[in-house]
Amino acid sequence: MNRPRQLVLIRHAESLRNQVKKGNIYFTDNDTRRSIAGIPDHEIPLTDRGREQARQTGHALRERYGAFDYLYHSGYKRTIDTTKHLLEAYSEEERQAIQVRQNSFIRERDPGYAYDMTTEEAENAFPWLKEYWQTFGGFMARPPGGESLADTANRVYTFIGSLFRDRVGQNVAVVTHGGTLRCFRYLLERWSYDQATTWNGEQNPENCGTTVYQYDDELGRLALRSYNEVHWSVD
Repeated sequence: MNRPRQLVLIRHAESLRNQVKKGNIYFTDNDTRRSIAGIPDHEIPLTDRGREQARQTGHALRERYGAFDYLYHSGYKRTIDTTKHLLEAYSEEERQAIQVRQNSFIRERDPGYAYDMTTEEAENAFPWLKEYWQTFGGFMARPPGGESLADTANRVYTFIGSLFRDRVGQNVAVVTHGGTLRCFRYLLERWSYDQATTWNGEQNPENCGTTVYQYDDELGRLALRSYNEVHWSVD
C-alpha cells in the first residue's frame, strides 16, 4: 500500500451564503444580498441547520469509518465549524488522538470580482462572460478576477501528493468545498475535462455529503466506494 487506506471527503455544512443564495450564481436582488454583503468568503458562518447537519453526520462517520488518524479542513470558518461539530460525536480520548490540520490548498475556488454582485450587476459589468463561459466550459473558464476549477485542481494535486507521501496506510478525512471536491474527483478518478465539466453526469454534492475512497489492492490506488452520501435529516 502506497496510499492512505481510506479517504473520506466531506463538503461543509450549510452556510449562511448557501441559505441566502439558494443555489443561484449571483444574488437575485439587493434585498437578498443585504443580509450577507461584505462578508469575505473565508468568514462565512454556518447556519443553525448547518450545525445540526454536521452533528448528525459526525455520528454516522464515527459509526461507519471509526476514528480518523488525520482530519484536514480548509481554514475557512464554515469548514472549521463543520469540523468542530463533526468531532462532537467522538469521545474526548478519540478527539485527542485525531490530528486536525488546516491546509489552504483545499480552500474553495476564488470567486473573483462578481462575488457580491447581483445578476443584473454581473451582466452589466461583464457582458461577454456568458459567451466566454459557453466557449471554454465550466472547468476551464475563469470568473473575472478568480480561479477556474482547473486552477483549483492544481492546488488539490499538490495536497493529494502530500497525502500519498505522508499518510500511507492511514484513515484520513477532509472537510472541504463543493468546487474543490469536484477537483478531488477529477484527479483521483482520472476524469476527462468533459467529465469534470458535467460532474460525470452526477448531482452536485450536498452540504455534509460524504464521498469515500478506499485503497484497492488490485488497482493499486484509491477507488471510489460511495459518492455524496447524506447522513442527516434536518427540517
